[in-house]
Amino acid sequence: MTDDEVELDFARAWVEFPDPADDEQIFRCDLTWLTSRWNCVFGRGCHGIVPGKESEGCCSLGAHFCDEEDEERVAAQVARLTPDIWQHHRTGTRDGHVATTGDGSRRTRIVGGACIFHNRPGFSGGEGCALHVLALRDGREPLEYKPDVCWQVPIRRTYETVDRPDDTQVLVVTISEYDRRAWGSGGADLNWWCTGAKSAHGAGEPVYVSYKPELTELMGQEAYEALAELCEQRLAASLPLLAPHPADPA
Repeated sequence: MTDDEVELDFARAWVEFPDPADDEQIFRCDLTWLTSRWNCVFGRGCHGIVPGKESEGCCSLGAHFCDEEDEERVAAQVARLTPDIWQHHRTGTRDGHVATTGDGSRRTRIVGGACIFHNRPGFSGGEGCALHVLALRDGREPLEYKPDVCWQVPIRRTYETVDRPDDTQVLVVTISEYDRRAWGSGGADLNWWCTGAKSAHGAGEPVYVSYKPELTELMGQEAYEALAELCEQRLAASLPLLAPHPADPA
């Protein structure tokens, strides 16, 4: 961890509520994270996950596809990319944009030390993800074009089937912060990670507002609306905020 980052363990405020669209499912949401003032600072102070590669942000390692549907959805948009907005168009067209790792998983190909879709600083078509650029040009949400992991992070969604005392079961869906630990053992090796970094907190809008499209996609419209109402109640309380995110400005 860098000096900019807070410790991983601190008090958090959680809320549970039934999914309005599914009575067999409960959402468990981290209000400390969702009402924090984190925002992506790519190109605006991001230190990157690899030393000396700040301009790559979290694109240095490529993106692992979740499943075939994820890969196919991205491939449909890759076919629409043109050289003016994709710096590595020639390489991607010739060699493909997908690589298979040693364990058989599929991810975006690495070119020049970063994801093949990462346009480098100075590229006339725009720095950053070419798929992101295409989505904005089309007036669409980037989550429709990018690999799942790219648009979901730093929101983390996990599932747990819980046995109740009356011999029934319920699926608990947890919505929380994708901190260093969420990456597994490799998370400790990242040069820098933004969710716990003070320099990435201080946005005008809380996460549940700025990430409305992503949270709606992950939770469903009705569940997101229920979450938003609970977040608004938390922020509107007259008492001091319980368990604020330590990386937020005082």
